[in-house]
Amino acid sequence: MVIESNYVDIRRREIYPASVVIEAGLIRSVTRIDTPCSTYILPGFIDAHIHIESSMLPPSEFARLAVLHGTVATVSDPHEIANVLGIKGVEFMLENAQKVPFHFAFGASPCVPATPFETSGAALGVEEVKTLLANPQIGYLSEVMNFPGVVSGDTDMLAKIAAAKALGKPVDGHAPGLRGDDLKRYIAAGITTDHEAFTYEEGLEKVQAGMKILVREGSAAKNFEALAPLIKDYPWMLMFCSDDRHPDDLRREHINALVRRAVAKGYDLFDVLRIACLNPVDHYGLGVGTLRPGESADFIEVDNLEDFTVLRTVIGGRTVAEKGRSLIPSLPLPELNNFHTARKRPEDFALPPCDSVEVIEAVDGELVTHEMIASLKNVPAHRIGDPDHDILKIAVVNRYEDAPPAVAYVSGFGLKEGAIASSVAHDSHNIIAVGCSDDAIAAAVNLVIDARGGICALNTSEQHLLPLRIAGIMSGEDGFTVAKEYEALDRFTKTVLESTLHAPFMTLSFMALLVIPELKLSDKGLFDGRTFHFIKGCRLEP
Repeated sequence: MVIESNYVDIRRREIYPASVVIEAGLIRSVTRIDTPCSTYILPGFIDAHIHIESSMLPPSEFARLAVLHGTVATVSDPHEIANVLGIKGVEFMLENAQKVPFHFAFGASPCVPATPFETSGAALGVEEVKTLLANPQIGYLSEVMNFPGVVSGDTDMLAKIAAAKALGKPVDGHAPGLRGDDLKRYIAAGITTDHEAFTYEEGLEKVQAGMKILVREGSAAKNFEALAPLIKDYPWMLMFCSDDRHPDDLRREHINALVRRAVAKGYDLFDVLRIACLNPVDHYGLGVGTLRPGESADFIEVDNLEDFTVLRTVIGGRTVAEKGRSLIPSLPLPELNNFHTARKRPEDFALPPCDSVEVIEAVDGELVTHEMIASLKNVPAHRIGDPDHDILKIAVVNRYEDAPPAVAYVSGFGLKEGAIASSVAHDSHNIIAVGCSDDAIAAAVNLVIDARGGICALNTSEQHLLPLRIAGIMSGEDGFTVAKEYEALDRFTKTVLESTLHAPFMTLSFMALLVIPELKLSDKGLFDGRTFHFIKGCRLEP
């Protein structure tokens, strides 16, 4: 293959017409030419931190959609499926990923489960993490979510970090809001990155302390606007990531959108491309080509350096996407699962009378939540919540064994009727639901249970379900079909049930993530992520 195009040399910060020769999957030569060219060739984009499972697609289907946007590689933490199926689930991801032309760099997940305050389907102790790290397909230690454990010197947590360091493998961080001396102790333990910074001040402090910041823009958490100013002064310390991206969003755009936005804001083109294309390769030691002779032929061809419309994506010398069409075929997929709970009744979600209650306040575009107190004195006696004032019930149902649901109150979803439910609930992936009545919540939860995994939305007249037959968190269907089905479900939730959230199901999935403050709900109860203790949600006035 020979391509004549404007060659974008990010490292040397120059652009010139060139003839690029590709042979046996490698870049053989790059030769300057005098012929004017109308397109541009540059290294492919890399998502520096993502949970593939959050797309509700296995790696092979994720790749089919991602290459449309010029993505050639991901740094992927498989802790979603690890929480459901343990090492067996990670092995599935590795095996499936090898079957498609795409660079997946998987990590060993050190926080499975994320905390001891929830029920997961599996656990990865020190020995299991060491076993994974010894696998050459595992390139790093995934996000160390138990930052209080690191700061306080938790023996197991430090042993997992030490195992990665002994093998020369990077250690990813996860430390929302961590500042000051605690941050210094966290970094000193060997943590090299963080994707949870959500203010410029936090990101700046972490960068100046030597931590690389992954600027995140996912389906729920959107931190690009807050962190983009770091691009001007610290481009060598940044990477772009999406963390969690639903299939409809992945169908529309990926890292290319961040590149486009950053360039439109006036940031230096070469700095932006360094962040999107080179920094992940250098930091993680990825085997991804950067358009230099002798390297793997991984690149994209675009029509301009403003919109970055992808004309062609090439991985290993093979054209995998061209003119908006993915050339990666679908593969047959096995059914793997871990689902063992019985159907629930409306009365299982009843709560005792309360004068005021602790409420989880969801924040659109953020993973953090706020704590608020709401009065229920004036609501009807059945005490199901106060939908008129956006005080709804939220429930988490243990899906690994039959147990009573944990129930609390939530604000921010804006539902006016019905309920939504999902077996995608970070990180243990129990069933989580939000609704306007106990009947609706029970009906939604039972739809998910009957399907042995899925996401759904319903009211009294209609219901919508997207089954997730792989571990209850991924579909086994064609990725483009899944994206369309999810779009329909999302549209019903916003237009009929009237949710006010940009991504109601992604936000829902994080309401059980205990390591993100302030309040969250696990299958064991209402949890304060600031103090790492369960709290009572009900208050009776004298």
